[in-house]
This record gives sequence, C-alpha cells and structure tokens, in this order.
Amino acid sequence: MSTRQIADRLVELCREGKYEQVYDELFAADAENIEMPAMAEGPLGNVRGLDAIRAKSQAWSEGLEQVHDGSVGEPIVAGNWFALPLTMDATFKGRGRMQMEEICVYQVRDGKIVREQFFYDA
Repeated sequence: MSTRQIADRLVELCREGKYEQVYDELFAADAENIEMPAMAEGPLGNVRGLDAIRAKSQAWSEGLEQVHDGSVGEPIVAGNWFALPLTMDATFKGRGRMQMEEICVYQVRDGKIVREQFFYDA
C-alpha cells in the first residue's frame, strides 16, 4: 500500500473504533511509538515493537472511564510521512474529565507504519 492508502485506511479504521485492526493491518512488527518528552517514561511512555504498542494501547484503554466525544481529522501526506489531528473528550479513572487535542505523525516504510509520534500539550 502507498502512504496515502495507509493514511486513509488508518483514518477509516479509527473512525470505526477498530484500533486492534489498525495494528493487524498497518503496523510493522518493529514499529515504535513515541510520546512527548514529559510522558516518555512509564507504562504509557515510548515503546518499540508491536506487542509493546498493543500493551500500551490496552493500558490506555483501561485508564478510560468514558469517552464522551472524539474525532480523527483528514491526513496530510508528504512522501513516506503523514500527519492527522485527533481530539478526545474523555473521563479518565482517577483524573476526571479532560479534553485533548494532538497531532499524530506516522512514518511508512515498505507498506507498513514503522513509527508513530504524538504531539500535544502535556
């Protein structure tokens, strides 16, 4: 798949709430996931490898009490990279309700996502 096709498919699956399918279809086994420096450590910090990314996603989901609203914007593609905006209004266990906005940046190589990095106000 081209970078554009991967970007469009990721948006489609996220909008349908099929996050596990995103990993199955689009991610390389050795992909890396990078957070903002303030969040780089701990169970929701930087990880490498699909199993670690899945575990991090599971830990994130377990920390959610309720998702009130959210959106995934249209991707911007440049070569082997694409970016998309993401918003979420959610209540987190022990932390209360928060509204979040971030830019997600992805790198594609050999038809798979090999890197995802998130940019947001920490």
